[in-house]
Amino acid sequence: MSTLPSWYYDDRQQIGVDFENTTQVATYDRDQGSNTAEEQALLHRLAIGAGSHVIDLGAGTGSFAIAAAKAGAYVYVVDVSRSMLTYTIQKATAAHLAPIEFHHGGFLTYEHRAAPVDAIITRFALHHLPDFWKMVAFQRMAAMLKPGGIFYLRDTIFSFEPAAYREHINAWIMRVAKEPGTGFVAADFETHVRDEYSTYGWILEGMLTRTGFTIEEATYPSTEYAEYVCRKNM
Repeated sequence: MSTLPSWYYDDRQQIGVDFENTTQVATYDRDQGSNTAEEQALLHRLAIGAGSHVIDLGAGTGSFAIAAAKAGAYVYVVDVSRSMLTYTIQKATAAHLAPIEFHHGGFLTYEHRAAPVDAIITRFALHHLPDFWKMVAFQRMAAMLKPGGIFYLRDTIFSFEPAAYREHINAWIMRVAKEPGTGFVAADFETHVRDEYSTYGWILEGMLTRTGFTIEEATYPSTEYAEYVCRKNM
């Protein structure tokens, strides 16, 4: 990797939950790990299959990457947590999956040295970056994609009115802490809001279009979450 200036953001630092902790990684995989039906639906939706080349940025414990590899795609797995990568390597090895490369890095430090890919996927990872660096990340990802390639983003993204932030954040924390089977408590979401960098959808959408993406789908399951299917302009 090229030498970075001293002011460059360290995207390998742990923000919020410590995912270098192996117990935390195992808990994450148990509670937020593979949902086969969901992964298959996303593969079909994004037309990812045999012959596709895909980057999974912030891959976590590799549920999507492994599903994509099983479907015949060549997958570049990227994560800032070495513990997450180790866990994913173990899962991929147990499944006898070969078409996967593993890279320790993030949105700002991963260097893609192969040909541009068909798709980039990132889920619940971009919020680790402040907004300025999100824009840098979008530019870097666009450079890794083929013209017409797909960028899929899903994250904690706010669509409530800014003036109403207190009641929305308080209601969200109370609601998600009561959801069964997630493994999360209220303090996890308090940490997220205080220490991490989730932002508004209208900010992200402006960044995406300025980068050179066309937003083909924008979905808001609630005022705290959003997903985007974008295509790199030709």
